[in-house]
Amino acid sequence: MDKDLVSIQESRVLMENAAKAHQELATFSQEKLDAIVEAMAESVSTQVERLAKISAEETGYGYWEDKVTKNLFVLQQVVTYLRTLKCVGVIARDDTQRTMDIGVPFGVLAGLCPVTSPVSTTIYKALIAIKSGNSIVFSPHPHATKCIKAALDCMIEAAEQNGLPQGSLAYMDTVTRDGTKELLNHPNTSLILISGVPGMAELGRFSGKPVIYSGTGNGPAFIERSADVPQAVKDIMSSKVFDNGIASGAEHSIIVDSCIEPQVRSLMQAQGAYFMTEEESCTLANLLFSESGKHRPGMVGVSAKQLASRSNISVPDNTRLLVAERKYVAKSDPYSRELLAPMLAYYVEDDWQDACEKCIELLLHVRNAHTLTIHSKNEEVISLFALKKSVGRLLVNTPASFGGIGLTTNLIPSVSLANRSYGQGMTADNVSPSNLIYIRKVGYGVRQVDEVPFKQEPIIQYHDRSIDAVQKVIQDALRMIQNS
Repeated sequence: MDKDLVSIQESRVLMENAAKAHQELATFSQEKLDAIVEAMAESVSTQVERLAKISAEETGYGYWEDKVTKNLFVLQQVVTYLRTLKCVGVIARDDTQRTMDIGVPFGVLAGLCPVTSPVSTTIYKALIAIKSGNSIVFSPHPHATKCIKAALDCMIEAAEQNGLPQGSLAYMDTVTRDGTKELLNHPNTSLILISGVPGMAELGRFSGKPVIYSGTGNGPAFIERSADVPQAVKDIMSSKVFDNGIASGAEHSIIVDSCIEPQVRSLMQAQGAYFMTEEESCTLANLLFSESGKHRPGMVGVSAKQLASRSNISVPDNTRLLVAERKYVAKSDPYSRELLAPMLAYYVEDDWQDACEKCIELLLHVRNAHTLTIHSKNEEVISLFALKKSVGRLLVNTPASFGGIGLTTNLIPSVSLANRSYGQGMTADNVSPSNLIYIRKVGYGVRQVDEVPFKQEPIIQYHDRSIDAVQKVIQDALRMIQNS
């Protein structure tokens, strides 16, 4: 059998079934949807550790213990947040202004999940899709099919037992690029959710459908001279080593104010950071990336000690993070790219203005404008960074891996951090059910047309093109401006 043809046909059937199921799903009240979401979350909560272990074993990325943390974040903090939301039906009413907002689901969603965080992202997308009254069909990542399918099987069974129309939550069993392309382009697809699959972002854009793209970033972190330096270093270290550096919002480079650089370096070394020589940095870089610029297999999401061993770099036993000292951001420099491992590029700048420029260079280098972190007590500098940086989110005095998802900040709790990567995404939000609906506006009549006090100015036409006539036009115009 031709696997591509099977995959294409399967995607068509799934989308047709999802569209049919949505006709019934669209009639569900928020209370009924919430009951289904609770059942889905409860069912998968009993499988958290098992799914984390399957994910780590299947993909070879990260620590299963950290993946448990991600899964629990979704099933506890996110679910608690979802309980407070109203997404369908009347979601806002202003009795004074006589207006209402009606939440309306988009319809049928196509979902793609990343190999870096396959289980937590899949659970999250399934929950927010059903919460907002949408059907969703997943195309599992080819290198994470086992864990994604296991999570979905658990939720599908619980959802359908609690009244979800069959076909509303489904996944492709035979996954190929052509089949996924058919899924994205299918006439019934209303919205595309892509996480961490850059190769599919362009296909999504060419589909002509609205796309929400959320992936890993290339986020810099600036430690400014007024910062609580010990806390800043602790935050960055804990963030970047979490799940071996593959969290979506994790730091990929540090920019340090020169006057505090010795302190930062000393604190990082004390906490397990190894500063590589230039020769060691080059050796590791050649192993990390192929000539085409892609990450080599087996070099993503592994520990710092494993990376060092594979590069024949001798490091202390307590090494948790590898650091490459850099001066410039360059296309030819691998350390200007996304580092999906417990390693960081390290820059030193004389002041916050130069650091600001370095941050902009790094953000523009990969054009994904994902996340920027600043550690500072200077509110003026923080404000300038917030106003001037083209990013989806600016995090202040917090570990980026945890602050971005809303664990250590009050941002919307989400494991899908959108960004306008390559100009292909429609939002840069922390993706939530609110991004999966549109608002129908309702306005009651509160006055009659003849009650509206329109003020009509006389329209003056000039046909005389003499200098005197032109001067008169100018004078009349100035007089009208003054009177208004």
